Amino acid sequence: MTKGYKFHDPNAMYFVTFTVVQWIDLFTRNIYREIVIESLKYCQEHKGLVIHAYCIMSNHVHLIISRKEKEELSGIVRDFKKYTSRKIMRTIGRSTESRKGWLLWLFRSSGLKNSNNTHFQLWIQDSHPIQLSSETIAAQRLNYLHNNPVKAGIVYAPENYIFSSASAYSGYLDEALVDLDFLEF
Repeated sequence: MTKGYKFHDPNAMYFVTFTVVQWIDLFTRNIYREIVIESLKYCQEHKGLVIHAYCIMSNHVHLIISRKEKEELSGIVRDFKKYTSRKIMRTIGRSTESRKGWLLWLFRSSGLKNSNNTHFQLWIQDSHPIQLSSETIAAQRLNYLHNNPVKAGIVYAPENYIFSSASAYSGYLDEALVDLDFLEF
C-alpha cells in the first residue's frame, strides 16, 4: 500500500477514486451520500477545490478535480476524507441504521489493521490519483466516470444517474449536485 497521495503537479487536473474499505456498499443510503456532497461543496467554497466531474457509487466515489488556490490537492483530499469519515461514523452511531452494528464493527476492524488509524477506517488510504495530462486521457476518464453506473447495471444511460455529473454534462439537467467546471473537448 502506498503511503500518502501522489499529486506530482500541483496545478494539474486529476482523476481520483475514494473507496470504502472492503468495498462496503455504504452509499446506498441518501444520508451518507449527502455527507459526501456537503463536504465537496465545503471544499469548493473554503479550500479551492475545483470539481470537473463526479460520480458517487455505492462503495466508491470518482472525481475529476483540480485546485484554484494555493492549498495542495493532497491536503484537500486528506481533509475531505478525514471529515467525511468522522461525520459518517457519527451518523451511523446515532442512527437506526439496520446495518449499524455490522458497519461499526467493519470500520473499527479495518482501523485496527492499519497503524495510521487509531479507532476506525472508512476510506482505503490511497486515492489512486491519475494526472490527466492530455485531452485524450481526460476524455477517457470522464467517459469512464460517467459510464460507471451503466456498467454496474444501475441505469441504462449515464444521464439518468442522479449522483453523477453526467446529467449536467448531457444537458438533461441544468444543475449538478455540486458546482462544476465543465471539461470541454
